Parts: sequence; structure tokens; C-alpha cells
Amino acid sequence: MTTIEREMIEGFDLTNPPDGFAEDPFPFYHALLEYAPVCAQPDGSFVLTRYADLDRIYRDTTLFISDKKRAFLPKFGGDAPLYEHHTTSLVFNEPPLHTRVRKIMVGALNARAIANMEPGLIDTIDMLLDQMDGREQVDLIEDFASKIPIQIIGNMFNMPMADREPLRDWSLAILGALEPTLTAEQLAKGNQSVIDFKAYLKDLADDRRRHPGDPETDVLTRLIESEEGELSETELLQNCIFILNAGHETTTNLIGNALAALHDFPGQKYALKSNPEIIKTGVDEFLRFLSPNQLGNRETTADIEIDGHKIPAGSNLHLVIGAANRDPAQFDDPDELKLMRKPNRHLAFAGGPHLCVGFQLARMEGRIAVNRFLKKYPNYQLTGNAELGGRLRFRGYAKLPAKLN
Repeated sequence: MTTIEREMIEGFDLTNPPDGFAEDPFPFYHALLEYAPVCAQPDGSFVLTRYADLDRIYRDTTLFISDKKRAFLPKFGGDAPLYEHHTTSLVFNEPPLHTRVRKIMVGALNARAIANMEPGLIDTIDMLLDQMDGREQVDLIEDFASKIPIQIIGNMFNMPMADREPLRDWSLAILGALEPTLTAEQLAKGNQSVIDFKAYLKDLADDRRRHPGDPETDVLTRLIESEEGELSETELLQNCIFILNAGHETTTNLIGNALAALHDFPGQKYALKSNPEIIKTGVDEFLRFLSPNQLGNRETTADIEIDGHKIPAGSNLHLVIGAANRDPAQFDDPDELKLMRKPNRHLAFAGGPHLCVGFQLARMEGRIAVNRFLKKYPNYQLTGNAELGGRLRFRGYAKLPAKLN
């Protein structure tokens, strides 16, 4: 490692990252992997970047837990809507709630259910592609990528079309509250979004109790009528918010990041245009190369040691998925986009018992969206005015202007 690389991460603090980190974290990731794969933080937490460490931690639910009641208390305050949401939703919970809710969701997202969504997904994508036709310039996020998961997840909840417009803003505000540091404005917007989202879903759930849908296709009905143990109203509503949020921003990022990456790697773009079948492995390469979710977290339940660092029980671990997915110890040429990469055991969907329940749906959305876009607009060009979302945890574009022909 060069002196410059060492200086890049000297005193590295995730809550106050160095200049340029949000825009391009990958040089810093490589420096951390080489020089400080276990990086102690000023607040007593630890940043971990190696693939092998993350993979082991995801699999071990005894020493490393997802429950965030203690970690989120000083961040949000115990009576805050954001605290209730992020400590009740599936991703930050342990059994028995995690087991009950996950089983319901896995049942709702079985292979047949996902296959049944494909025709509607194709229709949605083709409609969006047609709407962009003939325009001099479009925004691939606003006009395409962000609209796909809103419709798919809205359909899963049988949500009226007229009610779907606020979903994106609510989702961005609530998930944005998971960033390492927040402004007072971001905190207030996140709390209000939970209040508004919860109120809307309560009305929707009350109506669905009076007029149940088909539990085979309606996730809300399935949650309400589940035989796995009745959920409290708070558990029901907060996990509905979780499903709607989790499937929204990450899928938007997957599609936007993929189109940006293809533009930057014209050889891979040409290969995919020539042989659309390679999208089957390509979608996982997009997920590895520009992981929509860059950071995960776990809490230690006992004193442990990793790479010579003594880590006390109750420590918060920042698991840098984006770095692990570029770890040269796991991936050859990690900074190259290789759509036919095999094997590709990336961690974009986390792992172990907390493996993302919607991973197959996300893959399907990514495969179909990218291939159908490329078929209709094979010569698209980014205009150079792209704007990243500016987050550390979720990596994606806020704006991705492009010319289509």
C-alpha cells in the first residue's frame, strides 16, 4: 500500500467520512481492505470490509444479532416513529418476530407468485419505455427505474393506482434515516413519513379486513390472515412499510446502477446486446459491482476477536457490503464489470437467515428491465449530468439524464 492510500483512511470515521467518500467510496474501500479491514470507530463501533468476515457474521446468529433496539435508542429516541418502525420491521429483528414475519413473506413471494407477476412487470416496463419514445432527453431514474418497483409492490398490496404517488418520497425519507449521520430536517422528515405511511396503511388494512383479497396474490391479505400467529397492529403496519420500502429503493438502484455501469463498460454493453441471455448472470454482476445497499449492521452478543481486534459484547458492527463485493481475495478483477462472472457469491442480498426475502423478485425486475430497455434503446448515452443520491448506506442515482437515440 502506498503512503497516499494509508493517508486516505487515517482516522477513518464513518460518521464523518473523508472528502470524496460519498461520491466514490471504492478507493477508500480498497484501502480499508488492505490496511484496516477491522477499523475501530470513535464511537466504539467497528467498520468491517472483508468478504470472509461479513460472510461468517451473516451466518452466525448467535454471536451477531440484527436487533437494533439498543443501537437506535440514542439515534432516534424511544418514542420516535422512526424508532418504532426500525425496531419492529423484519430486517432489524430476531426470533420470534423475525421468524413469524419472514415465513409469511417467503410464502407470499414463492416461485409461482413471482412467475405470476412477470406479465404485469413486462407490461409496466413496456409502457414506461413507450412513454419515453421520441423525447430528446429523459431521466432514467425518474422516468424509468423508480417507477417499476412502485407499480410491482403496489400490485402486491392491491393498492389503488391513485394512492401510489407518495410511496417514493416516504421510502426515501424513512430509509434515509439509516444513514450514519442525520440532520434535524432529515430526522423530522423521516418521522413524519412514518406517521403518514402508517396512517395510510391502517386505512388500507381496515378496508382489506372488510373486503379480503386473494392471499395467494395479495400480500396484505396474507399478512392479515396468516396462520403463523397473529401480528399486532404495530407489527403488521410497520412490516408493510418495510416491504414497500425495501423493495423500492434497492430495486430502483439496481436498475439505475446497471444502466450506468453498461454505459461505462461499452464492451459489456455490446456483449449483452449481442446475447441477451447473459443477463441471467449479468444481474448478479450488477448487484456485486454497484451494490444498491452498501452497508449492513450487526451487534455482538459476546466479547470476540477479529483480526487481532478485541471487540466487546454489545458492539455495533458496520458491515461494508460494497467493499466485501470488491474484495480481491474473493473476486478476480473486482473493479471490472464481467457480466458472465462465475462463481459470483456476492453479498448484495446479505446472507444467512436474514437473506433478503425479495431477492428473486429483485433479480427478475432487474433482468427484465435492463434487457427490454437495451432492446428498445440500444444506443442510449448518458449526458454527463448524473447526480448520485449522496447516501453512504444506499448507493444509487437521484438523477441519470440520458439521450436515447
